[in-house]
Amino acid sequence: MLELSNEILEQCGPEMLRITLTVKRPPRVSVIPFRREKAAAFSITGTTRDSADVISGAPGFTGGYLVEEAIPVTYEKTWGDGVPTPGECLLTLFHRKPDLDQDTFIRRWHGGHTPLSLRLHPLWNYNRNVVVKALNENSTWYGGIVEEQFRTAAELLNPFIFFGPALKVPYHMYLVYRDTISFIDMKRIETYLATEIHIRSRK
Repeated sequence: MLELSNEILEQCGPEMLRITLTVKRPPRVSVIPFRREKAAAFSITGTTRDSADVISGAPGFTGGYLVEEAIPVTYEKTWGDGVPTPGECLLTLFHRKPDLDQDTFIRRWHGGHTPLSLRLHPLWNYNRNVVVKALNENSTWYGGIVEEQFRTAAELLNPFIFFGPALKVPYHMYLVYRDTISFIDMKRIETYLATEIHIRSRK
């Protein structure tokens, strides 16, 4: 994936290039249903050439997408490009519930779930992407792609911190579950324990 990042830099000259990828195995026991397969997501802006042409030929390619990005909370980057972002990242790919229209899906996601996540979880960076269209005919469709960054592994993997404080963990887990099933197709959700690397930061 890092070699592919270099190809994108050389051939497409992006203004910004960031990769989020699985590096280590998730814990065997977790309240988060981590997938155990490998995955990587490239975030690319401001290219001189269509980067989908470069990525689509890579082994394991799933899809290229135009997205509407929002970052409700973000860190101050103090580390260099090419250095893994400190902490842990939760990469989530999902679809809207089949019985929801797009407007209701967005309203429940942006107006309900985002504020709830910001209130309950120790989020350090929250990158929310609504998929607008697929850039390749063979792209697997997703409704949303979200990257949630935490300062430490414990903030993501310890439920007493992720859903804390301790006495409120069961209630907070219930709130998150009830909210999530209201707009996401839970049968097709994909969650990965990932590492974020800024290859070229936006100036």
